[in-house]
This record gives sequence, structure tokens and C-alpha cells, in this order.
Amino acid sequence: QQNELNSFLWTIKRDPPSYFFGTIHVPYKRVWDFIPENSKKAFQQSHIVYFELDLTDPYTISALTSCQLLPQGENLQDILPSDIYRRLKRHLEYVKLMMPSWMTPDQQGKGLYADYLFNAIAGNWERKRPVWVMLMVNSLTEVDIKSRGVPVLDLFLAQEAERLRKQTGTVEKVEEQCHPLNGLNFSQV
Repeated sequence: QQNELNSFLWTIKRDPPSYFFGTIHVPYKRVWDFIPENSKKAFQQSHIVYFELDLTDPYTISALTSCQLLPQGENLQDILPSDIYRRLKRHLEYVKLMMPSWMTPDQQGKGLYADYLFNAIAGNWERKRPVWVMLMVNSLTEVDIKSRGVPVLDLFLAQEAERLRKQTGTVEKVEEQCHPLNGLNFSQV
């Protein structure tokens, strides 16, 4: 029942009210039907919406991409133990081979090709820091590939806010997310 769902919505009682909504980075279609009406209504009634990051901003996307890279001149092969590197390389070769069979007819109908998608996700993987490679590998599953092309919930809400001409802002900067992840030592990763 809709009214029994945990909404992840907190109300800050003031006039007008403010809301705090905990979102997750998954394709919105996977969770949209489970988001209670009170959360959707709070979003619709809000005039100003703040997001974790501005995923509609090309600078944000570029900065996120840059922060994932190892320092100039370093490669993953130099950092990972050789057996792990070889296993990773074999796994990525397997994923690349399997990707065409993982793609949906809808994705193919929109001109999304497996090679393009693989390169968009895993391109330049040998230059990425281990923590980002780990996150990348975790997203290279059949279920995740089938939902590529569908915006994550955060981006969907940002696009909706833009479409509805709401004022938007961000809570964090890319560096505030990037530096803690890049600060993890190898054993933590």
C-alpha cells in the first residue's frame, strides 16, 4: 500500500515547509513506483530544489570523470597486483563479449550500441583509480546494462525540476565527494 511505504522524506516544519528527501543512485524506473505520493507531492509543490550534485551540468560530469583518474603517468597495471589485474582484464573482456546479448530491444532501437556503451562505462579503465574501477565493475552487470539510458533518480528529478522551471542548487561540490573516495588506501578498496 502506498500509505505504508517508507518515504525517505523528512519535513522541516516552518512556513512554508521544507523537505529533505533521501535519494539513491539507481535508474528511476526501478524505484519510481515505490516512491510514496507524499514525496512526489512535496517535490511538485516545492519552488526551490537542491541536489547532492548538479548532474545536468557538463562541468560536474567532467570533474567527476577527471577525479577518477590516476596521477599523470600512472596506470592501474602499475598499482594492482598482477593476478588481480589479469583477472580484471579477463572479466572486462567477458563483459564486452556479453554486452550485446544484455542489451534490450528498446536500447538497440534508440541506436545504443554495445561497443559504445561499454566504452562509455569502461573506457580508459586502465587509467582509473582502483576505487572507481571497483564501482565501475559493480555496475557492469546484465541488470544494470539493461537499464542504461534511463536516468538515475537524482538526474530524473533534476531534469523534472528544470522542466517545471524550479530554482535549483547543489549541496556538495564534486571535490567533496571525490577526495574522500580517492583518500581510501589500497587495503580499504
